[in-house]
Amino acid sequence: MCAGEDPRGHDMSEKAYLLWFVQEQDVAADIELLIGVFATDTDARATIDRLKNKPGFVDFPEGFQIHVSEIGKNNWEDGFVKTD
Repeated sequence: MCAGEDPRGHDMSEKAYLLWFVQEQDVAADIELLIGVFATDTDARATIDRLKNKPGFVDFPEGFQIHVSEIGKNNWEDGFVKTD
């Protein structure tokens, strides 16, 4: 049995659901807010439902994004190049 598997061979990797609010700006810097990290997609979507009518969010309902990440996994192996 490999790490991350249960005795029946099922993948037991844990996932985190990162809820972001992103608003791209033409004139100023983009707004990127990490709203929270959740154990389930359902929890993240429930938070969107609670926030979507609040000031600022109500004007940009398409700004909510849920990104799924595996806990303990490095998602960025390479460096980066800064551009001006």
